Amino acid sequence: MELYTTQMDAARRGIETEAMKRVAEYENMPLSNLMGLVAKGQVAIPANKNHRCLTPYGVGSALKTKINVNLGTSRDCLNLDVEMEKVKRAVDMGAEAIMDLSSFGDTRKFRRKLTESCPAMLGTVPIYDAVVYYNKPLQEITSQEWIDVVRMHAEDGVDFLTLHCGINRSTADRFKNNGRLMNIVSRGGSLIFAWMEMTGNENPFFEFYDEILEICQEYDVTISLGDACRPGCIADAGDISQISELVVLGELTQRAWDKNVQIIVEGPGHMPLNQIQANMEIQQTICKGAPFYVLGPLVTDIAPGYDHITSAIGGAIAATYGASFLCYVTPAEHLRLPDVDDVKEGIIASKIAAHAADIAKGLPGAADWDYQMGVARRELDWEKMFGLAIDPEKAKRYRAESTPENQDTCTMCGKMCSVRNMNKVLNGEHVDIMEDTKECPSDK
Repeated sequence: MELYTTQMDAARRGIETEAMKRVAEYENMPLSNLMGLVAKGQVAIPANKNHRCLTPYGVGSALKTKINVNLGTSRDCLNLDVEMEKVKRAVDMGAEAIMDLSSFGDTRKFRRKLTESCPAMLGTVPIYDAVVYYNKPLQEITSQEWIDVVRMHAEDGVDFLTLHCGINRSTADRFKNNGRLMNIVSRGGSLIFAWMEMTGNENPFFEFYDEILEICQEYDVTISLGDACRPGCIADAGDISQISELVVLGELTQRAWDKNVQIIVEGPGHMPLNQIQANMEIQQTICKGAPFYVLGPLVTDIAPGYDHITSAIGGAIAATYGASFLCYVTPAEHLRLPDVDDVKEGIIASKIAAHAADIAKGLPGAADWDYQMGVARRELDWEKMFGLAIDPEKAKRYRAESTPENQDTCTMCGKMCSVRNMNKVLNGEHVDIMEDTKECPSDK
C-alpha cells in the first residue's frame, strides 16, 4: 500500500521520495529545504507514476531555471521519425522537459512512445488531443469526454498537463466586453472558448476541476494551469483579460494544493520589457509562489524569423524576477512548424536566457561555468573554450572557417589581441605586434 499520493503529499508527510533525493542532489540543496518548498507548492516535481524512465527535475524560482521544448505533429507535418529526432536532440542538449503538442495522426502512439523512452519531463495539452481523438465537430464533444481525455493522458504517463481552467464564463465575458487587438492566441484557450460559445456550457476543466484533481492525485500528475488569455501582442500585455484569468488561476492553485496536487502556472506571452518584472511579482503574489512557466515573454512583435532572440531577452528578465520554467521559442515561431535546426536554435537561446537568470539570481555555483570560461580565455586555451561553450560544434566551426596566422589569436584581432599581449607584458615578455607580420596591403 502506497504511503503517499503525490510528491507534495509525501513532502507534507515527511517522506523522502527518490525523486526528491535526485532533485536535491542536482540542485545542491539540502533535502529538508527542498521538501519544505515542495510542501508549500513553491517547487513542483512533475513525476507521473507511470513514467518509469523519467529523470526527475524540480521547477521553482529557488532552483535552477528549467526549459521546455514544444514539438509534435500537425495535419501539414506528420512525420513521427522527425519528431523523435527533435526529442533526441532536445534531450541531448539538456532540455529538462518536452511538450507533445501533436494535433493530428496517431497521437496516443507517439505519446506512449515518449513515456516509454524519453527521460525528460513530459507535458501535453489534452484539449488538442480530444479534437483528434474523438474526430467529430467541436461542439459535439461532451464535458465528460474532455475529462476522459485528461484521464487517458494521465494513464499514459504524462508528467504535467496544460489545462485551460481559468477561462470560465466570467473571464470569457470580460474578454468579450473589453476587447483586444489579437483576441485569444492560445490554441487551447481558443478551442475551449469556441466550445463554450457554441454550447452555452461552462468550461468543463473549471466546472469539473475536483474530478480532475482526483485524477492527478491518482497518477501524481502536475497541473500546468494554462493561460488562455495570455497576450499575443505587445498592445494586449497586462490587460483586463490576462489579469482576471490570473486571479482565477490563483484560486485554482489553492484548491489543488488543498488536495496535494502540484501546480505550475502559465504566463505570457508578448510583453514589453518594462512590464515583465511587475508581471512576475503579481503572479508570485496571486499564486502564492507557485512555479511560473512563461512563453518568452516576447518583448517585441516585429521579428518573425528571430523570435528565439526576442523570447530569450524576455525570458532572462522573467526568470530573474520569479519565473522558473521557460518555454523555448524557435526562429520558426509565427511562421511554421520548426524543423530540427530550428529546435536547436530555440534550445540554445532559451538555455542562455535560463543561465543568465540563474547568475542574476545568485544561485550557488551558477557563475562557476562562466568563471571557467574566463580562465580558458585568459589562457587562450581554445580546446577548453570549446568544451565549455554552450554550443561547442558551432564554436569549433567558426574558428575552423577563419584560420589565424598565429594559433594563439583569432582573425578578429591577430597579434593585437589584448589577452595575448597582456599575458606577454605581465610575464615580462616582448609584445610583438608588427614583427614577422605579412606585408600589409596598404603598404603596396
